[in-house]
Amino acid sequence: MTPGIELVFILGVFVALLCLGMTIPFAITVPSVLYLVMHAGLPGLKGIGLVTWGSMNSFTLTAIPLFILMAEILQESQLSLRVYRGLSKLVSWMPGGLLQTNIAGCAIFSAISGSSVVTAASIGRVALPELERRNYSPRLSAGSLAAGGTLGILIPPSIAMIVYGTFTETSVAKLFMAGVVPGLLLTAMFMTYIAVHSLLDPSVGPKEQGARNAGELWGAIVDVFPFLVLIGGTIGSIYTGLVTPTEAAAVGCMLAMVIARIWGKSDFGVFKRALQSTTRVCGNILFIVYAAFLFSYAISYAGVGEQITEFLIGLKLSKLGFFVALFVLYTVLGCLVESLGMIVVTVPLLYPVLLQYGIDPIWFGVILVVFIEMGQISPPIGINLFVIQGIWKGKLSDVVMGTIPFHLIMFVLLILLVIFPDIAMWLPSGAKLAK
Repeated sequence: MTPGIELVFILGVFVALLCLGMTIPFAITVPSVLYLVMHAGLPGLKGIGLVTWGSMNSFTLTAIPLFILMAEILQESQLSLRVYRGLSKLVSWMPGGLLQTNIAGCAIFSAISGSSVVTAASIGRVALPELERRNYSPRLSAGSLAAGGTLGILIPPSIAMIVYGTFTETSVAKLFMAGVVPGLLLTAMFMTYIAVHSLLDPSVGPKEQGARNAGELWGAIVDVFPFLVLIGGTIGSIYTGLVTPTEAAAVGCMLAMVIARIWGKSDFGVFKRALQSTTRVCGNILFIVYAAFLFSYAISYAGVGEQITEFLIGLKLSKLGFFVALFVLYTVLGCLVESLGMIVVTVPLLYPVLLQYGIDPIWFGVILVVFIEMGQISPPIGINLFVIQGIWKGKLSDVVMGTIPFHLIMFVLLILLVIFPDIAMWLPSGAKLAK
């Protein structure tokens, strides 16, 4: 059996295990070990010990539990209610009312959480009861929250970017900076769509007043201010070159505890629950990363990466044709595999090809994250769909239909990034980043 056929077989095993309900880490680990045994026999397993140590002994990866802890502290201290309340006064006067608050709230929480699921769940729990009470369109309400949650992996900090940077040895700080402008642009595009939709169909929701006097305006600013301090303390310190992403995550945890103490609910129980949740989430994420390093080791041992590179280059696809192929690949994967699974399975195979095409890995990291965002709201397993449906207790079909326009908007962003790469590359090119 040739290495190429072996790889197809192993990927088939991976998909089959997913279909049978096996979790992502085990679904990656089992085929990886099987591939090593098929290609090299039992001696091929000797390197697993070194892979285990080398994959987890990473300063960059320590940013993941710290950023997750920062977000969990804010969530457990009920500060997501505060930011939503403040934003509802600042932006709900726009066409779309509280639907605009959904997107703005997700954008701000994205700059703290680094996770799509955490963002969608945190804002969704606060927003959906109020949206139902005020008779907003169920489809547009659910769709805006599911799509808004995807901003959590584009606007920094982003766990997906940390994992991508670890695999490709790309600067995580530059990846973070590259995601800022596309993230803000996507936020503006979402809000513009909601405004236009609301103007064309006023029945989607009532007209909101926003802040009615200077007192309410000041109160809204005070509600949002702690989050702006936290964002400035983390992302701002990275951009100015004062700290690395890992150090910024540590700073963010300290600021989150101070903010929770001053403005939110803070006691030992809050901190304990935040630590417990962080441990569960990080255990899953880092297990996926470890399994992916095993997969990368297996295909490197067999020399499959070089063969795939030679095969794709031999097709003589143009750069545009290559991107079309990637779009098809990630659209299909987005319906089958969750975000980190998409990264860890494809990046080890595709990264050498990117270098042959002369594609900037930082720019491609942003493109990859947008593909993953689309996968987060693609049926049948788009995880954000189920997060919102679980909170809302409505029909999954309504959530899916509500996300379709936002899915198309993400596709427009992809086209803009391909035509105008400087949308992503402008900010990191001018930043003084710590090494």
